[in-house]
Amino acid sequence: MIKEEKNIEAKPKEKNKTPIIEIKDLHKTFGKDNTILKGVNLTVNKGEDLVILGRSGSGKSVTIKCIVGLIEPDQGEINVFGENILNISKKELNEIRVKIGFLFQSGALYDSMSVRENLAFTLRAHKRDLSEEEVEKEVIEALESVGLGDAIDKMPAELSGGMRKRIGLARTLILKPEIILYDEPTTGLDTITSREISELILDIKHKQKTSSIIITHDMACAKMTADRIMVLKDGVIHAEGTYEELEKDEDEWVRSFFE
Repeated sequence: MIKEEKNIEAKPKEKNKTPIIEIKDLHKTFGKDNTILKGVNLTVNKGEDLVILGRSGSGKSVTIKCIVGLIEPDQGEINVFGENILNISKKELNEIRVKIGFLFQSGALYDSMSVRENLAFTLRAHKRDLSEEEVEKEVIEALESVGLGDAIDKMPAELSGGMRKRIGLARTLILKPEIILYDEPTTGLDTITSREISELILDIKHKQKTSSIIITHDMACAKMTADRIMVLKDGVIHAEGTYEELEKDEDEWVRSFFE
């Protein structure tokens, strides 16, 4: 476990660990004086699920949006698959984005499209050489991987909150990403459905060998899914460790997440 008052520097690479995401000294300010990130350093290793905790407005979502280029940081370095995405062309960035799945809080489905059409639209946008039969096969496989093969012809308005999350995840999985960024995957769900989503995150990791960052306020989800946890405070990584380590941390502010 590592903890400092001001910031946690990027740790030396661990033996037999292959970094797939490395963020160094990341800064972001909105407007004149709304500084959100003040020098974030973090590493995600291949095959690892990293959970990020923090109070609302601490910069959790800003951090993962920087990773996929949805927000441009003011300063820092973001290496994904060994490439600094801040120094590459738009074409090269788009090629990397295809390997990264992003699950939004709402599921972000197109309300005017059926489940089948939502998934097929995403697939065709990135793999235009696929035949209709191949697209249909990929859609069915993605839905079955989240346990919702029978929802293929439903409209988003017919889906429960948990089903929308699963369909959003299926749409993410259809491109077979190597990295998945989860933004509050269990928000708004009941306890049983939240656990099912957490179990699904673990299942995806083991079956598809993904690496993930999971932003959550749900400590049950964090405990179930996290290989490591990092805690954001005042724009920097304030503490890092396993769930069990941080639960026993001497810092009262860190322990408050576990109470």
